[in-house]
Amino acid sequence: MKSSQMSTRYITSVAMFAAVSFVAVLISKVIPNVAGFLSYEPKDAVIVIAGLLYGPLTSVLISVIVSFIEMITISATGPYGFLMNVVSTCAFAVPAAWYYQKHRTQKGAVIGLILGVLVMAAAMLLWNYIITPFYMGVPRETVAGMLMTVFLPFNLVKGGINAGLTLLLYKPIVNALRKAHLAEPSKSGSQKGTFSVGFTLLSMAILVSFVLWFLVLIGVL
Repeated sequence: MKSSQMSTRYITSVAMFAAVSFVAVLISKVIPNVAGFLSYEPKDAVIVIAGLLYGPLTSVLISVIVSFIEMITISATGPYGFLMNVVSTCAFAVPAAWYYQKHRTQKGAVIGLILGVLVMAAAMLLWNYIITPFYMGVPRETVAGMLMTVFLPFNLVKGGINAGLTLLLYKPIVNALRKAHLAEPSKSGSQKGTFSVGFTLLSMAILVSFVLWFLVLIGVL
């Protein structure tokens, strides 16, 4: 395929993933917050799927685009929210996509997403400690006391839900993109049977487990 066709296909795919990610942001507005201000957004699942398919830099690009649109349209946190959104999403999506690009197997997808969850949870401890006092207007000591009791559980749960969604949705989305000629066809036989029924059940178990944990965090259970 010519490079111009490749570029058009890539731009179309990025625009589509960005649009779906922003819709996911809008949907998240009806989901209750944790501790009154921490919001779960399923957009990270969409963005990491783009990264698994096209590479980690694509996740960075889409994260910046969607976070900027969110900042100038519906966000009340301004540049602070933009920064935290980009850091959180990239800390999750980039390690996952990077690892999967090197190990394009079922196991590679799982390990990459686990890596993404852990990196994101650790990174957000640091960034919440640094940034949250500014945009919430609270003492840093108050934020420090919330790191292990609020921020860490929330980010682990958020990452776990998005990892489960990614494992469930990746193959159907990739198949749809291939039918639309927006993604490269799979290598002959290399991906056959990769996402089995057992893998789907495991993905659902992961998703349900973290959703239940999220319900505990918001006080429903």
